[in-house]
Amino acid sequence: MGIASVPRLLRPLGLLALPFLLSTCSGGMIPPDDIDGAGVGAIQPVRETAVARTADARPAESQPLPRIDSDEAMGIGEPVQASMGVLAVPEGGVNMDEGLGVGRVQGLAEAEAEEIAEGGATQVVVDGIGTDTPRQVGEPVSIPMTEAGSEGYLRVPDKAGGGGEQVAFIPRLSDPMQVPEGMGGMPASEKACRQRLRQLGVVFRDVPRIARGKSCGIDWPVELSGLSGGIRIKPAAQVNCQITEAFARWVKQELVPATRLRYLSGVGAIHQMSSYSCRTMNSRRGAAMSEHARGNAIDVGKIVLKNGKAIAIEPKGFFAFREKGLLKSVRGDSCKYFSTVLGPGSDRYHKDHFHFDLRVRKSGYRHCSL
Repeated sequence: MGIASVPRLLRPLGLLALPFLLSTCSGGMIPPDDIDGAGVGAIQPVRETAVARTADARPAESQPLPRIDSDEAMGIGEPVQASMGVLAVPEGGVNMDEGLGVGRVQGLAEAEAEEIAEGGATQVVVDGIGTDTPRQVGEPVSIPMTEAGSEGYLRVPDKAGGGGEQVAFIPRLSDPMQVPEGMGGMPASEKACRQRLRQLGVVFRDVPRIARGKSCGIDWPVELSGLSGGIRIKPAAQVNCQITEAFARWVKQELVPATRLRYLSGVGAIHQMSSYSCRTMNSRRGAAMSEHARGNAIDVGKIVLKNGKAIAIEPKGFFAFREKGLLKSVRGDSCKYFSTVLGPGSDRYHKDHFHFDLRVRKSGYRHCSL
């Protein structure tokens, strides 16, 4: 056997020795089954808690790392208990201004509420808004000023005692035309009626409400003292605005032209015998209430012309042609303005005057018995 056959003999021996050599070199690679005292399956990451090491280069102390989502890993000293419930709110609420180091700021609404509560409001305070009887509570704080002029402008006096500066328009609360309806002021229909009276040249003034029980009274009465063209009403009549407007239109559009046609003179004065009066019809016991009880009627007893001629409302003699013609004109034209017209010839209660009213009838019927 030659030298070339020696390697062939060693090849089987090398294959047998290879596993032995591998096992000898890798003996320390198999981990023990008691790692962390829980077997191989319990291997967990560890961290060094002490930097110092012993002489054999082993860590002095080690412990398991906390879970990533645990309170310890997030830096929370004590875990929040689930049974804690709703957080308690301090009495009086949470003051964020105090937490931010900012002083307390009083709101506008709170300041106004304190003003009203202390009775020091600069505006008129009204109670009962939305009801039929609103009322003013307390009095507004007075502002040092001179009296407002006739235009209603407010002037604040200067320190030198002069007239001061005109600063604002202040509505007069004593004038019902200036008070809002929601604050107990005059209704829009009454305001519009008064505007029409001024356009007609009527001389009047507003007077306080008249109230005498459920059957008598005027909510918004006026005192009629004159008509267009310088016509005086004697004495001044207290009536409602509606009858005043109808009366003014009748005088201007019918009575004055009729006197000018027959006497070449206008009307100087009208003598009224009754305006507001709390009584029944014709003052009879048991009768229905008269329209006079609501200021919705006016009685005329005499007409005085500007030339001095006085025409009494009464039956005329046979030769009193012009006077009879004037009264006939009144009979024919007045029903266009009033719903009831009574006078001489109607009944014994109206033999010496004209009665005009605006009684409302369901059928719309106008009673003109002359």
